[in-house]
Amino acid sequence: MKKLILGVTLSALAFSCNSTKNSVDSKPKAPADPTKYGNTITSAELKEMLYIYASDEFEGRNTGEPGQKKAVEYLKQQYKNLEIPSPLSDDDYFQEVALEARKTPEVSIQLNNKNLLNLEDFLSIGSPTTQSFSVNDIVYAGYGIEAENYSDYKNIDVKNKVVLIKAGEPKNEDGTYITTGKTENTTWSEGRRARSAKKNVASEKGAKAIIILDDVTFPRYAAYYKRVSNSQSKGRISLINNDSDLPQFMVNSTIAKAIYENILEDDQAKTINTSLSIDIKSEVTPVHSENVVAFIKGTEKPDEIVVISAHLDHEGIKDGKVYNGADDDGSGTVAILEIAEAFKTAVNDGYGPKRSILFLHVTGEEKGLLGSKYYTDSDPIFPLENTVANLNIDMIGRVDEAHKDDRNYVYVIGSDMLSSELDSALQKANNNYTKINLDYKYNNETDPNRFYYRSDHYNFAKNNIPVIFYYNGTHEDYHRPTDTPDKIEYDLLENRTRLVFYTAWEVANREQRLIVDKAKKD
Repeated sequence: MKKLILGVTLSALAFSCNSTKNSVDSKPKAPADPTKYGNTITSAELKEMLYIYASDEFEGRNTGEPGQKKAVEYLKQQYKNLEIPSPLSDDDYFQEVALEARKTPEVSIQLNNKNLLNLEDFLSIGSPTTQSFSVNDIVYAGYGIEAENYSDYKNIDVKNKVVLIKAGEPKNEDGTYITTGKTENTTWSEGRRARSAKKNVASEKGAKAIIILDDVTFPRYAAYYKRVSNSQSKGRISLINNDSDLPQFMVNSTIAKAIYENILEDDQAKTINTSLSIDIKSEVTPVHSENVVAFIKGTEKPDEIVVISAHLDHEGIKDGKVYNGADDDGSGTVAILEIAEAFKTAVNDGYGPKRSILFLHVTGEEKGLLGSKYYTDSDPIFPLENTVANLNIDMIGRVDEAHKDDRNYVYVIGSDMLSSELDSALQKANNNYTKINLDYKYNNETDPNRFYYRSDHYNFAKNNIPVIFYYNGTHEDYHRPTDTPDKIEYDLLENRTRLVFYTAWEVANREQRLIVDKAKKD
């Protein structure tokens, strides 16, 4: 990257960049007008790129498949054309993401010499390795919780034992949870987070395997696993797990009661005499995929990073039909390219951003936010403590049913959850430049759609990095082969992309780093 020699004169205007001294008359350069750069984001360029990126040639951009390789090469070439470098090395725009495809394991379970049916009586969850074992007793550990003021493990030893637990957590008579004394859900209440926390406790205590009764989740997961096993010949793609994962099995109440008849009524830990044999055969193959990264170095605070992200993958080809993913997330992908061009034009004019900008195109979002999880959890290119904010774009080219009569909108999620100043920056950018109706309907961690947890921003948010998720909502073509570029409303895509740019401009050029005044605590 070419170095720019800048002066130190600063403008006090909120949306200004650093000034430089005029080389001829030494007069301070006028403050930057961000609209000059925002106006380089045009519907025509967005349309031209999206008709390429979401074409049949890219084969639906399925993670690790040839179409995804074409997609990352296309993105790399766009950044090279813009002369925006990679933060990795001169020609290396790819952050390799360590993935594997794991077929649904072949699992055989015998309970008291009776064969149980996989996907009917039990589910194998997680990534257990090939292994076999038998036991003559099972330890029942209630809800499987260990908290500061409550433990299901206080009178039992589960080392090298199979542990039986149930979903949920105990409550007081007034309806509050015993672990917190409050009515709000906790880490232990429900869902994937609760199962993970309970598994971790059992694993730390040396358990051999864990069986969980969850009548609510069981039918939904069973249907999903059947669909995955039928549609993915290679298996379920996930991040490579080099650790031996504790075998976990979910069962329905019929099987749980066959192990311990009073499981629903009794919370007291005990050892149950019963014979159990488990045989697991796991088949794993490596998957080669990558995030695409490009970088503009900040002029004054280069170590502080603003990340602008979108996912580059989609669903691939199913039953001979290409799932083009024009909105999901071709729209976000080409939006980042236009935002990058706008910032690079400002750099060329001597108005580089004070903070650095990382343009991050992540892989494997459709497989479980894998590329962003790899970036935040395994190999952050820049330290997370130096990451100021993540602006994530996932579907901004269409209109959902709720806004058929009000096209000028975008859903914003997460903007005020960790930093009050980030939402203020968003509002300021919108009021000054784009005038979009900001819809906060889904800006809620308890929203039943769980959108806050369903795109790549979440892997930054869980690390207390302020985020905004820009989103147009679902529509009739969501995850269907009919999500094609001719359905995109390019005037909306243009203005929404400009909103992200102006928000990033404000965050990158403000005098003080965003405060994180609403950080979550474990």
